[in-house]
This record gives sequence, C-alpha cells and structure tokens, in this order.
Amino acid sequence: MNAFYGRSDSLLKALSKKIEDANSIFFAVSFLRFSGVRLLLPSLKKAKEKGVKIRILTSTYLNITEPFAIDVLKKELAESVDIHFYSNEEISFHPKAYLFEAQGKRELFIGSSNISGSALSGGVEWNYHLNEITDSGSIEHFFSEFFRLFERESYSVSDNILKEYKLKWNPPRLNLKERSTEKIVPRDYQEEALYSLKKTRDEGADKALIVAATGIGKTYLAAFDTVNYKRVLFTAHRNEILNQAESSFARVRPDSRRGFFTAGRKDMDADILFASVFTLQQHLEDFSPDYFDYIVIDEFHHAAAESYRKILNYFKPEFLLGLTATPERLDRQSIYSICDYNVPFEIDMLTAINRNMLCPFHYFGIFDDTVDYSAITWKSGKYSSRELTDNLCTAKRAELIFKHYAKYESRRALAFVSSKDMAIYMRDYFNRKGVHSSAVISGGGDGRSDSLRKLETMEISVIFAVDIFNEGLDIPELDLVMFLRPTESPVVFLQQLGRGLRKSEGKEYLTVLDFIGNYRNAFLIESLLKHGTAEGNTAAVPESVISPERLPSGCIVDFDFRLIDLFKMMREKRKNIKERIIDIYEEVKRELIRIPSRCEFFNALTGEEIYFIRKDAKVNPFRNYVSFLKENNDYFKSLDKAAEEFITFLENTKMTKSYKIPLLLAFLDGSGIKPYITSKDMIESFKAFYRKGINSIDIENDRKTKNFSSWDDHRILTLIKSNPMRYLSESGASYFHISSDGVFALNDALLPFIEDQEFISEFVDTVNFRKMEYYQLRYENNSG
Repeated sequence: MNAFYGRSDSLLKALSKKIEDANSIFFAVSFLRFSGVRLLLPSLKKAKEKGVKIRILTSTYLNITEPFAIDVLKKELAESVDIHFYSNEEISFHPKAYLFEAQGKRELFIGSSNISGSALSGGVEWNYHLNEITDSGSIEHFFSEFFRLFERESYSVSDNILKEYKLKWNPPRLNLKERSTEKIVPRDYQEEALYSLKKTRDEGADKALIVAATGIGKTYLAAFDTVNYKRVLFTAHRNEILNQAESSFARVRPDSRRGFFTAGRKDMDADILFASVFTLQQHLEDFSPDYFDYIVIDEFHHAAAESYRKILNYFKPEFLLGLTATPERLDRQSIYSICDYNVPFEIDMLTAINRNMLCPFHYFGIFDDTVDYSAITWKSGKYSSRELTDNLCTAKRAELIFKHYAKYESRRALAFVSSKDMAIYMRDYFNRKGVHSSAVISGGGDGRSDSLRKLETMEISVIFAVDIFNEGLDIPELDLVMFLRPTESPVVFLQQLGRGLRKSEGKEYLTVLDFIGNYRNAFLIESLLKHGTAEGNTAAVPESVISPERLPSGCIVDFDFRLIDLFKMMREKRKNIKERIIDIYEEVKRELIRIPSRCEFFNALTGEEIYFIRKDAKVNPFRNYVSFLKENNDYFKSLDKAAEEFITFLENTKMTKSYKIPLLLAFLDGSGIKPYITSKDMIESFKAFYRKGINSIDIENDRKTKNFSSWDDHRILTLIKSNPMRYLSESGASYFHISSDGVFALNDALLPFIEDQEFISEFVDTVNFRKMEYYQLRYENNSG
C-alpha cells in the first residue's frame, strides 16, 4: 500500500528501515547536508557491512551541497558508496528521490525532502512512497531515469574533484541567525565538529584541539560535546570568559548544576565547574586527579604557560578539549604537541566568513610615514615601549588617524594602541574633535565595564584599548576596528581583528583601518589576510598582494600602493631561512638557559619555517642535530663517531607509518638501552604504544591493520617482523640484525655505548622527536 509522509510522519524512520533491508540503494537529491547525512549514516553503515552498493546522485547547484557531508560518506562508507555530481552546472537539479531494491522488488520515496536534518525529520515536507506492486510503470520510469542521469549526465566525485569543490565552495547566504530559545541546538558547523570529536574518541583519542575562528561559538560547541559527561571542568584565565561560558552552558545544559572556582567563590558541588586557571592551579589538591570526566581549556594558546601545565599534568580526565582561534604561540612554544597534533576539526577566519558565520570585512592598509620605526630600539623581539609611545603620540599622526576615521560613519569603534599613555593621548585627541571616546587600560583608564556599556548605548563612539580586548570580548555591534600600533605578533593581529567580525542585525561588514609603517613584520599582514591564519597553513609567505578571488564574498582588501613597494623591499631584506633557524635556536636556548632538545627546538618553529626546512635538507637541523650543535659551538658531549652515525641514521630513517617508533622504544628500559629485544618485548611495546588513542588512530584506520586491539600475539609479531624489523635491519644493517632465534639486536659496534648516559640521552631525544615529527606531519597532511 502506498503511503504519504508529512510532518507528523518521520520520513527518516521509514528510510532507515528500507536502507537496512535493501540489496541496492540509489539516492537522487539536489543537495547533501551533514545534518541529514548524520541521521542516515548508522543505517548506511549497516548496509555497507552487508556489502550493499550505494549510489548517490547530487549536484553543486547554488553550492548548497556541503563538502564535509560528502567527506563523511566517502570516509565512512569507502568503496561501498559511489557519489556523482550532475554534470550541467548551469541547470538546476531538483529531484528528491530515494530508490531501493530488496529481494527482487523495487520501491521509492519521492517528494520534497533532500538529505538535510530538517527535511528528514521535523520539517514541513511532503513525500510519497511508491512500490512495484501498485505502481510498476512509474517505478520503472524512475529507475530508468536515475541510471540515465547517473551513467550519462554526471561524473564521479573523486578525491580530487571533492578537493576542487572545497576550494571553490562558497555556501549560499542563508539566514543563520541564532534563535533566542532557552535551549539551543548545534549549528551546521558545530554538527561537523561534534561528529569529528566523537569519531576521534571512538578511535581512542583522549585529547583534542579545536581550532576555530573567533566569534563562531566554540564555547557552545564544548557545551554540546560534554552532554554525556557528568563532571565537567571549564577553565580560562579571566573571570569574564568564565561568566560568558557559564551562560552558554546554561542554554545547552539547563538542568546541570553549575558553579565557579575563583578567588572569591569555590563551589565544590557543581556538575560543571567554571574555574580560573590561576586559582585552580593553586588548589589542585582540593580535587583528585580523576575528579573531572571532561576538561575544557579555553584560549588554549596559553596552554604552554606554567600555570596551565600544572593543571594539564595533574588531572587525568576521560577527555580533554582545547579551544583556540590562534594556535600559534607568542613565545615559540607549540601547543599542538600538548594534544599530540590531534586536531579533528578546524575552521579559519576566511572560511567562517565564507560560510556566513562571521561578517565580511573591508580592510584598508593605510601608509603611515609619520613614524620611522628604524630609529626605534628593537630588543628581545620587541620595540622599546617608551620610544614607541613617544613616536606614536604626535599631533601629526593623530591627525592622520582622525582624518581616516572621519571618512566612515562609524557608530561603535574599537582601536588598539601600544601603551596606556597612547590610549589616553588618543582619547583626549578624539574628545577634542567632538568624538566621545574612552581609554581602557589594565589598572586604570575609564573602566572596562563602564566603557563597554557606554559603547553599546552609543554614549561614546570609540574605545582605545591596550591589548585588553584581545580575548573574551563580545560586542557584535562593532562596525570599525583600528590598528594604531605595529603588528609585532600575527596571533594578536588575528585576535584583535576577530573582535569585530561577529554578526549583528543590520551589520553588513566590518571596516578595518590599519596604519602601517616600516615596522618589522609589516609584510606578514598579506599572509594573514590571505590565509586567515598566522602561518598560512605552512605555505611560504606570498610574493604578491592578495588576489580578489581568494577573499570571501563581500570582503575587500585595499593597500595603499606605497605599502606594496614597502612589503616588497622588506621581503627582500628578510634573513634567509638558515639564519632564521639559527636565530630561533639561540632564542630558545636563552629562554631555557641550556641547549634545547630536538623536541623543544622543533616546537619553537612556525609552520612556515617547518615548510622551508622540509624543502631543503641542507638547512634542516633535525637531520643531523649533533652536527648542527657542533656548527654552533654548542656540542659538549663525548659521543663516539659510531654512536653519532647511529643517531643520524635514526634521524633520517623513513617513517611513512609509525611502526618503527614502538620497536625502537622497546630497546629502552628504566636505566639504559637493552642490547637486544625479544618477541615478548616487541609485542608488549606495540600493545602499549597503540593502546594510546592518538597512536591507535593510524593502525585502526588502515584497512590491513583494522581491529588491531583484538589481535593475538602471533599476528602482532607477524606484523612487526614483516614491517619495522625487516626495514630497520635492511636499511640499518650496520646497526641492527635479526638473530637465528628471532631476537632483534643492536650490532656489536653499538654495545659499548648502551650504558653511556650521553648516548642514552641522544637515543631517547631522537626517538621522541621522530614521534613528534610524525604527529606533526600527519596533522599537516590531514589538514592540507
């Protein structure tokens, strides 16, 4: 009997049952969205396990199909799914049909529902179910038309096709304004992130980093992800962030008990505790290490600081989530390594604007020749504060700034300055010009809360601030941001730009006025605006200004032509990569007050620097770190030549997979290096290594080693012998050999060093570095 599926009848339930019973599945839908794919995926995976072939015909029309939705289908269903795009992009493609073959019978659902969350469950949709018994003629027509389109008027969505679609994808400008209901549901991008977090946990990961642009709801994302955890800790370094977070969690988890752990308040009976980093790290003994099931670290780019490290090292939650918009550190300490480079989801500023999560910006790079930065003292990576203030606080420069400010009819502006004296100077200048303004500085000025209130009510028009609004500010109505100080840090630039990108009713775009002179790093502004990150996803610094097609719809970048010449001149004067690497090494050494390990040095490099050293082995210090130290007169150990050559071999051995790492770790015991390892040693090391989530991801995702955790010892040993043992003994025949009884041993030439502390130290550091490097390269490949 035919059936009608309207709003009260769940099409999702009917489709799910048909998918699980089918022998063949055919979908023809005008678009795919992850919110719908997520709902159908459990049934589709059951179909895959039965060997059912799934064919999906969709389109790129109006860019409504989400690349991530296709990504998930291809990854989860693998060779079981064949997805095609309708080939004529100029013609609309509107079918919504779900066709099934089961036990020789054909049937279909046809109507108004595409693959989206609302269309499959809860939306006002009309769908009709036809079967072969009552509608044989119609059924035959629909199946014939599907095969004609699938085979003749479409093309397969290969990995390369999907990559191209991602690059040109510009989602439609849908109204994504958040409803003001008491309890909210995840947005599309949050659905994607939640799926990625669940997947990484299912693979065994116990910590992850989410990198997402300022203003798109990372706190809500964390709240949604914690719903199945009883005791949750949310920690940040400022009470204002904690208060905002508590409000967000209250909307997602209104029934949970929420409390604060700060200098003036310590709620010990809360399900969700919002704690100040500085208070918490002084009272860790008030909690057991496993007290919290889930820990959220906000503004995770601070996580390398000692106060955060104390918390991270003390607690042992089931899952740890780091949140940041700017993962690059100011002090050359990587935060990626804290989460083992496990970044299951990231979305940069430009992508967020493209997806209508943030508002576009109109950026104007203004040539500022009122200051000669070359005459200002530069020391320890920054300009002299006093000299900088004296040079920036001049009537000539204030006049230039006001002239450009007056061009735009701004109602609420935020200006970033370099010092409290400059904030006061600019406030007074603007007030004299009739523009009501405030100066907000730590420990003084006009008061942060009062100034924010006055800006919102338009009692004032401009706030001049000294880095105090980099994080945690939420004024969606800001329509203008001014950069009145040199951009010494790409991280700070992106944080401050993000302050004005939140969407607001009637706000079409954010105006950005950047006053650029001949200060150091000025040329990096191009890369920041082109890539939306401080590192440009490890790519080289661009040689030309931004091309309009790279910018999201509605964005404008306009540099004064004199700045183009300035950027070119500054790039030409920039130190070569070898000199830069040595400078970084010296900087890290000064901070540590000792010679840095390979891992410490590697953690100090930016993505761009890693990109360059990977391209040129001659400048890569990690392919022979001992030689690098010797060249810089920093090697004081008495390592024998044979031992040094062995360490160099370990630094350069190929690692397309991680198998060599646990094999090498098996040689370590509590006090030194073992001369040989038995089958039992190797098996136990592999089990221990791949028991850790971040490591198990590799082996469990490989078709040949899937379900490794259930393997018996014989199967594990077979893998070890066929892969890392064989490759290490063949490529490193001078250092390893396999004995007749299957023992894997170091060659005799290395035996004199196995109790030498210097050799042990180099061995351990090298293996740890290769593990870290492996994580970093895997992250880079997955995010590229």
